[in-house]
Amino acid sequence: MRAILRVIDSISEWTGKAISWLAVALVMVIVYEVVMRYVFNAPTVWAYETSVTLGGTVYVMGWAYVHRHHGHVRVDVVYTRLSSRRKAIIDAICALLFLFPLLYILLDASASFTWHAWSVNERLIVTYWKPPAAPFRTIVMIGLSLLTLQCVAQFIRDLYLLIRNKPL
Repeated sequence: MRAILRVIDSISEWTGKAISWLAVALVMVIVYEVVMRYVFNAPTVWAYETSVTLGGTVYVMGWAYVHRHHGHVRVDVVYTRLSSRRKAIIDAICALLFLFPLLYILLDASASFTWHAWSVNERLIVTYWKPPAAPFRTIVMIGLSLLTLQCVAQFIRDLYLLIRNKPL
């Protein structure tokens, strides 16, 4: 069990650190667009949609990394005052009631959108550039899958703490 959890953690860690470099590419695309638009009065067709997809990729591929490091928003005023056992109880109950059903819905919808995008060669239509939508939709599905894996790993850790009264 520990080996599986370590593999999930290392996947989340690696993807989070690797994808963070796309933020540099995102900044470069936006700076290029700003210079082209306001200095040379020659805006690009592709920069807006590229920046949206790069930003979206950074977000969705970083969710598992953030969850691994407990970086998602909580009501810390109450949560930080609790013992680790009570935190595990709250996390496990909320995961079962809210997190896993939400992830199921999101994964199901994402898989449907991804399949549809690949099967009909869907295009993003915000600009005249119209890049293919399927690669970005696939990235969203992969990011949700990685987040789900990391959530399952955290749920197992919480259950282990509740059952054995020691962290895994």
